[in-house]
Amino acid sequence: MTYLTTREGNELYYKDWGSGQPVMFCHGWPLNSDSWESQMLHFANNGFRAIAHDRRGHGRSSQPWGGNDMDHYADDLAELIEHLNLSNVILFGFSTGGGEVARYIARHGTSRVAKAGLICAVTPLMLKTPSNPQGTPIEVFDGMRADSIANRSQLYLDLASGPFYGFNRVGVKPSQGLINSFWMQGVMGGHKNTFDSIKAFSETDFRDDLKHFNIPTLIIHGGDDQIVPIQASALESKRLIPDAQLLVYSGAPHGLTDTHKQRVNADMLRFAQF
Repeated sequence: MTYLTTREGNELYYKDWGSGQPVMFCHGWPLNSDSWESQMLHFANNGFRAIAHDRRGHGRSSQPWGGNDMDHYADDLAELIEHLNLSNVILFGFSTGGGEVARYIARHGTSRVAKAGLICAVTPLMLKTPSNPQGTPIEVFDGMRADSIANRSQLYLDLASGPFYGFNRVGVKPSQGLINSFWMQGVMGGHKNTFDSIKAFSETDFRDDLKHFNIPTLIIHGGDDQIVPIQASALESKRLIPDAQLLVYSGAPHGLTDTHKQRVNADMLRFAQF
């Protein structure tokens, strides 16, 4: 397995497939780079260099006690991009990974970046506040934290078997394989890291970050996303990045990179190629 030792001394696991223009994939919570495997295989088979890392505290990477926040996530990403000396890179971020991409662009600019994609992303702000009335109430995230402390293994099973993939919707047949994969990736992450990350993805305000997007941007979101509802996320991101291309998958859940992977793969590849 391939690791980068960061300036802080953490081990950051990454996978690097294929050759061509680099495409970097940033994963969601509480997952790891394996969650992008369908897209990575598709891109590597179509002439791109597909790269994905396990965010600090997740998957096979180190589990530092501190730094489980968007600034550190973005700086780790910057270190990996610099380590691999990537240029003209396309950044795709799913859910929490979308926030990571946004914070990277705000902190490190777009000199190395050709395009960006926000896939079911938490941007610009998940939390309900007076200036973000369509957001999700803090009580929801407090409940996730309580469930994580009580039994995080069960929390991951409940998310995967219910709202994440839309398996709680009438007529939708659950996939035990997807449920098992989500659970396995979740429990690989550190308890402290995944706990802290709930605050990072839910309370970080990316509204100013999105104003730094000066490159072609793709936004994909499910119309029935129960985890990151579209009204406070993709629709607001489109408002803040008016030139972005917005694709809404009617009736699709949060985990559409798996449930709708053929359509996602085609749309992402088309965006990358043109």
